[in-house]
Amino acid sequence: MSKFWSPKLRELTPYVPGEQPRERLIKLNTNENPYPPAPGVETALREFPVDHLRRYPDPESRALRDALAKEFGVEPEQVFVGNGSDEVLALAFQAFFCHDRPLEMPEITYSFYPVYCRLYDVTRRALPLDDQWRVDLDAFSQEAGGVVFANPNAPTGHGHDRQAIARLLSRITGSVVLIDEAYVDFGGESAIPLVAEHPNLLVTGTFSKSRSLAGLRLGYAVGSRELIEGLERVKDSFNSYPIDSLASTLGIAALADHDHFEACREAVITTRERTRGRLEELGLRVLPSQTNFLLVSHPDIDAAQLFVGLRERGILVRHFNTDTLRDFLRISIGTEDEMDSLVEALEPLCA
Repeated sequence: MSKFWSPKLRELTPYVPGEQPRERLIKLNTNENPYPPAPGVETALREFPVDHLRRYPDPESRALRDALAKEFGVEPEQVFVGNGSDEVLALAFQAFFCHDRPLEMPEITYSFYPVYCRLYDVTRRALPLDDQWRVDLDAFSQEAGGVVFANPNAPTGHGHDRQAIARLLSRITGSVVLIDEAYVDFGGESAIPLVAEHPNLLVTGTFSKSRSLAGLRLGYAVGSRELIEGLERVKDSFNSYPIDSLASTLGIAALADHDHFEACREAVITTRERTRGRLEELGLRVLPSQTNFLLVSHPDIDAAQLFVGLRERGILVRHFNTDTLRDFLRISIGTEDEMDSLVEALEPLCA
């Protein structure tokens, strides 16, 4: 450790993103969309006036917020945008969870949440999943200083419907409930319509998954005006120009092509369910999923062994070497051909 590091920095254990390999591999480890962005995105990229880059972008990102508001049936003042949903989440942790009461979250969920807690000195209370590996909504308490979880959950894949989220919100009214909907378009049900009735609900989302724009870094939040204003206050104390002009233009183009969005979404869902069945035929346990990935384990074969065997065969998946997940592999959904290659590689490994 460097002598120049602050005490806080010395204590941090950063989030570890999925590997971005340099060699040619079938890449099924970071939940990227296997299909390209909407054709209109490429057109907008080609036609973007380069001269615009010499000027600062709109600090309010009004055009992108307008497009998102139209997409979700809310007012632009209820929308916030940032550089990927990770930045939006980080700002939300600063805005709403830095106080004395503990923030409650599932024990198994998006692993960036505990990192934010350590970074911002947020006390965390981790709650176990139920016996079906689902987020236990009944376990969250009214005394919590906030609640955060991914819905559908990552990396387990299960999602609660809107009615279940409404019941949670009817119990917890005195603190912010943050629902991370990064994967909602692959079979989940969005809680955004509940924002009108619940001023403490903040829903975050991303262009990285269903919109195929992981390389662009665009995320958003939808909530009551008081929550969005809180995010804006933190943002404007940190970076007044988070969304560049090009990213805003391409995000708007992606939102405009509903047919492409639906076709890609349905293709991922169809491939996921087909792959699920084929993996089960190989003797793997596959958790139900409403996402663009599957969490799988084998009753007799170590997950780390399967991970190495797949990599040796040119396929990269995700293995979380933690106490709760070391028996599992998370497998992103690729194209039909890529998933065929996955199954073919697993056959001898599972024999």
